[in-house]
Amino acid sequence: MNEEKYILFGQYLQGEMSAEEKIDFEKKLSENHELASEFESFKEVQIQLETKFDFAADRDAFEANLKTISKEHFKPQKTKVISIKTWTYLVAASVVLLLGLFLFNPSKPGFEEYNQYENAYLTERGDGIENLKQAESAFNAKNYKAAIPLFETVLKENKSAEIQYFYGISLLENNQIKEAEMAFNEIKLGNSIYKNKAIYGLALAKLKQKDYKGCKEILLTIPSDYENYDKVQELLDKLD
Repeated sequence: MNEEKYILFGQYLQGEMSAEEKIDFEKKLSENHELASEFESFKEVQIQLETKFDFAADRDAFEANLKTISKEHFKPQKTKVISIKTWTYLVAASVVLLLGLFLFNPSKPGFEEYNQYENAYLTERGDGIENLKQAESAFNAKNYKAAIPLFETVLKENKSAEIQYFYGISLLENNQIKEAEMAFNEIKLGNSIYKNKAIYGLALAKLKQKDYKGCKEILLTIPSDYENYDKVQELLDKLD
């Protein structure tokens, strides 16, 4: 979006257009979908600013900073008369939109930030089944697609919570989310040491689907004595 559009948007929102200019501008918005979309983005920035800087002191400090930025980075044409308020929003919109609204609307946490898992050491527990060894190796190599059928074969004979947990993780990483949730929910119903790990897995499944509300609700059910509760708390803080 160029400077001329910012100026028009700011003047319209601040009621600084004449009746004829306002009619002409609204006609352009109705005929130009791209312009209308850019105008909606500009209005969103103004809403963000009004929300974030609700106190007079904050607004004054912010406006002072914007004036400094405008002197350093923007060169308005001398022939144009732009009010301080419109210019403030013009600069604010430029800065915020260039940063993708990051400063005022921080992005939600991503699944990739939290999908770090412990390695599987299944064969160390005296189970020498070849499929189990292969499943363990595939999982630890992050070859989840290959690990899934191997785990499924093992689970037919040995449906332990431990094996089912790593199976659930493999499903989740392979985007078989519903199947992963079924595996985790089954572990959740029991009382094994993998119960809270499975609940955290359910939260990750919601996070992967960008269901932030569902993710938070599940995280809040995990007790504080969970071994990786620091990660639970970190994710909760980012979801707030």
